[in-house]
Amino acid sequence: MFRWRTALACGLLALFGTAARAQPRAALEREEFLFIVNPPPASKGAVIVAWIPQPMQRYCLGRTLEQCIAIDYCLRTTDRDVRQCRNLPVDVARIPKYPRDLYPRRVLSVVYFRAATVIQGVGGLLEYFDSKPRSDFDRLSMKERIRARIRVKRSADDDEFDLLEVLQAPVL
Repeated sequence: MFRWRTALACGLLALFGTAARAQPRAALEREEFLFIVNPPPASKGAVIVAWIPQPMQRYCLGRTLEQCIAIDYCLRTTDRDVRQCRNLPVDVARIPKYPRDLYPRRVLSVVYFRAATVIQGVGGLLEYFDSKPRSDFDRLSMKERIRARIRVKRSADDDEFDLLEVLQAPVL
């Protein structure tokens, strides 16, 4: 009888312990600076908001979002002998690895369309975006950033974020 109860208890613990570990962690709200980037040509009426890890920003400034993503990927991958990691504008081997507790753990970006105006303060962001030439948003720049409140969702597989409120858009 003792063995049966012990086996049942261990089985339940293993089952529920595994299920608990598979669940994503609770969402966390943060205030961050996000970069404003041009969307692809087919995405009229949209704007890209990118969250770049602090250590990566110095290598990404003045570059396109695609170049920044490639640098970030090649820094984190174990196989740098892929097409994406060849002919990068920086030597990835000289960039230190990210700290384990870094937010975000990689370059993240979200495309927001005009319908996203339900997000508090996004009207100011869209007004600023519309007032400038599109070429100003082709490359990452410290001038083209917003201060925002975001919700971060971490999971074992990946991170993601939602824009909750634009606290400060660049000044016109």
